[in-house]
Amino acid sequence: MANTVGICPCCKRKTRLTFHHLIPKKMHRRPFFKKNYTKAQLQEGVYICRQCHSGIHRFYDEMMLAKRLSTLQLLLADEQLATFFNWVAKQRVKVD
Repeated sequence: MANTVGICPCCKRKTRLTFHHLIPKKMHRRPFFKKNYTKAQLQEGVYICRQCHSGIHRFYDEMMLAKRLSTLQLLLADEQLATFFNWVAKQRVKVD
């Protein structure tokens, strides 16, 4: 599903989407995550635009994302990310 065009759930723009693991892949080998999550749960994610995806990783490290922001609802409810997503929503996007 690479290069899929759709509506980003974060900024609501129609653009190309990338896959964001809700629990970053870097955390999958750690004992806490192996013990508390199934392989299927570790593979869960959402398709979001590149700008929103980059912003999420710019504001938070993998451990914070894995432990505190591991659902789309939690990402959207985060005040800092919500402000960023609102800014991204105003940016022009070109979809060929």
